[in-house]
Amino acid sequence: MEVADLITLVSKIQRIKAETPTLELRSAEKGCPKKLYDTLSSFSNQDEGGVIVFGVSEDDYSIVGVYDAEQLEKDVIGQCKQMDPEVRPLFTIAEIDGKVVVSAEIPGAEFASRPVYYKGAGPLKGSFVRVGESDEHMTPYEVYGFEAFRKGIHDDSRIVEDADPSFLDEDLLRSYLAALKKERPNLANIPDKNILPLTGLIKDGHPTIAALMALSIYPQAFFPQLSVTAVVVPGTEKGLLYDGNVRFSDSKKFTGNIKDMLEASIAFVARNSRHGIAFDGDGSREDKAEYPEIAVREAILNALQHRDYSVYSEGSPVRIEMYSDRIEIINSGGLYGNMPISRLGEIRPDTRNPLLADILEILGVSENRYSGIPTMINEFAMAGLPRPEFINTGGEFRVIFRNARQQSVEFEDVLSFCHIPRTRAEVEAFTGMGRTAAYYKVLKPLLEQGLLSMTIPEKPRSKFQRFVAR
Repeated sequence: MEVADLITLVSKIQRIKAETPTLELRSAEKGCPKKLYDTLSSFSNQDEGGVIVFGVSEDDYSIVGVYDAEQLEKDVIGQCKQMDPEVRPLFTIAEIDGKVVVSAEIPGAEFASRPVYYKGAGPLKGSFVRVGESDEHMTPYEVYGFEAFRKGIHDDSRIVEDADPSFLDEDLLRSYLAALKKERPNLANIPDKNILPLTGLIKDGHPTIAALMALSIYPQAFFPQLSVTAVVVPGTEKGLLYDGNVRFSDSKKFTGNIKDMLEASIAFVARNSRHGIAFDGDGSREDKAEYPEIAVREAILNALQHRDYSVYSEGSPVRIEMYSDRIEIINSGGLYGNMPISRLGEIRPDTRNPLLADILEILGVSENRYSGIPTMINEFAMAGLPRPEFINTGGEFRVIFRNARQQSVEFEDVLSFCHIPRTRAEVEAFTGMGRTAAYYKVLKPLLEQGLLSMTIPEKPRSKFQRFVAR
């Protein structure tokens, strides 16, 4: 960045008094911080990278300056060389109020080079990810996700050694083979027993996960949690009591193959959705669903088809959570490959489960034309509803559909909610706002008006902080 940009950035830091997912502060007044490895790793492992600003206090955001700008650069580069792959920062130096401030821009590494980790700790212990304003250890699954992409591992092709071909349903298998031969004539004259290994359904005499999930009546005999759980919450967040003791007004678990779970899940959403009456241009009356049914189907199908099927997530079902103002559909496994969330639906993504996608296409369950995301967006636009939200956390992918209810956050409601001490995360969940919006639009004004107080005022950024109404 230019010197003027650094001066502007420091001014912004002092104004907002916070670090961010792409900004880290280190005072470096008396020397270079000894352990920058976690931040170097976390910034390198996100597309947007990040900036470390030295010479600004992490406690009160005052400008304290650095001990020696030239030596600081050498010391930081020394730590960057301890990363794998090596991190190459870009430095900028500025003088502000007579004190020297230095920034180090850390670029995001190429996706195929991730995770960037500290050599001294190894990939599992030395890989970090940025969560809010802190650096957290990557989970073994997150590390594996990068490795799987780099090595071309597709877990839907993993064999299930405890199963044999008899666990595939005869009728489903017959339908699949008939459709396959019709779709691909070059396979028409090949014996069925040879087609199964040729197409990847059977390997070494055992069915693959893709074959079980698509063509078995009950794949949960081997993977009990490869299912769908669905709940209806009578409010806007889980964990609160409604009407005295009701946490969920409906709760189901769906098992069976992907088609069975898809149909049962769609029926659950329809059963628990509100329906209204609409009139078209000629006055004809029609039932209007709370959420576009086509979009709901696409979201659930995407979750089942593109979820992670590795050993790291066998215990995680697809989750459907219905709230009064929205539906959230969550599956294990973030976006696969080098797909920026901002380009989702615009470009063809890498495929996590190509074998499963192919089987579902042959069965007519999925079109496998990468049209799911655009369909969701278009259906909600035509219905006059808010654009669907897609959230990628690395370990999970979440689709949020909001309904026509306009949630307005009243300060009185927040104060009533905070009659017992609440964490910042609880307030964010209650308001339905993001982290930044909840603080600046709700918490900060209430604190300034003296209507809300902190339980640990001397440590405003403590992870044990609670907010309580006065």
